[in-house]
Amino acid sequence: MKLPQSGFRRAFSASVILTIALVLPALAGAQQLTATPAALRFGKVITGQTRTLQVTLTNNGSSGITVKSVQNAPQFTMSSPSLPVKLAAGMSTQIAITYTPTTLGQILATVTLTSTASNSSLQVPVRGAGVTEWALTANPTSLAFGSVPTGSSSTLPVVLTNSGAAEITISQDEAKGTGFSLSGLPLPLNLAPGDSYTFNATFAPQSTGSASGALWISNPKSTIVKVFVNGVGTAAGQLTMSPATINFGNVVDGTSASQTGTLTATGASVTITSTNSNNPEFSVAGLSFPVTLAAGHSTNFTVSFSPQSSGAASETLTFSSNATSTPSASLSGTGIAPYSVSLSWDASSSQVSGYNVYRGGKNGGPYTKIDTLDSNTSYTDSTVASGNTYYYVTTAVNSSGQESSYSNQVKAVIP
Repeated sequence: MKLPQSGFRRAFSASVILTIALVLPALAGAQQLTATPAALRFGKVITGQTRTLQVTLTNNGSSGITVKSVQNAPQFTMSSPSLPVKLAAGMSTQIAITYTPTTLGQILATVTLTSTASNSSLQVPVRGAGVTEWALTANPTSLAFGSVPTGSSSTLPVVLTNSGAAEITISQDEAKGTGFSLSGLPLPLNLAPGDSYTFNATFAPQSTGSASGALWISNPKSTIVKVFVNGVGTAAGQLTMSPATINFGNVVDGTSASQTGTLTATGASVTITSTNSNNPEFSVAGLSFPVTLAAGHSTNFTVSFSPQSSGAASETLTFSSNATSTPSASLSGTGIAPYSVSLSWDASSSQVSGYNVYRGGKNGGPYTKIDTLDSNTSYTDSTVASGNTYYYVTTAVNSSGQESSYSNQVKAVIP
């Protein structure tokens, strides 16, 4: 049996209506009108001045819409275009939002657009910071500390300059990022126009790997300037010292003996900052601190023993550094009383003005005069050195200056 033609049309129409009714809920959940970017950051703007940013409005639907009105926020206004604005399906237009700060400090607000879109109320978050009329700059604006071994630190200077026309008061500072700090910035700090001030930024890595952060210099109402910082923490090096034992043996009191030692860095560079010795009879020379040794490099130093009194002396020598190891060397030596040679002879049977004393290093001379025209018949030579042999003779000198021949030779062996 055939349906009437009019009945067929009614059945087909009902089917179409049913299909549309099922699709509509999905369309209702989509944002037909969107803003790009979704939020605006105006940064710092001097009070009384303006900054304008653009936002692109897009109709993502399949039918035209009308942007009817805008609800501005305090200090934020949509400056163009004039409303209403019609947008066909898939079309876009740009609007301009202007920030005119009237107060100091950060402000968060929302500019709301009303339209005939499915999302009839589109909110655009806006943010800005009003600042006074000055210009504080940092030089440099970023610091790269490079590689720094853990357990040590690296410090770099930063110069703040007030290039504006009004005085700036800095009342807050903060270092963001693990291992970064700042020092030398007394707060509060007033900078007159044209003045500069230098503070220090330090990176002291607590672990290996890259690190980054920022130094914030600010007043209570707004951020003034940021200095971005970065560095890499590396494994600390090791420091070795050789020899591990230094024995000076016997050294005459009041004199000194020296030996050479060597410091070597392995694994990573090492910075040596000082030496530690509590016994004043032992001293270290040949190093100007701080000393930085690249990995695999060495440097020599000199250790001296200068006994002030007789007897054994000892010390443990160490060096302060950023190395993971603290090497040491055992120092020892014995101070002994100075040697001397006492000479005496019989007086000449002739009338003399005095006697000369001669000393040589070989049997039979040659000799060198060490005491001149002394009327005494004795002499003590206190300039002898351990391990040497000396030969002595004397002569007599009369009133006319005539000198006799050498006396018999005597030999002195110094232990």
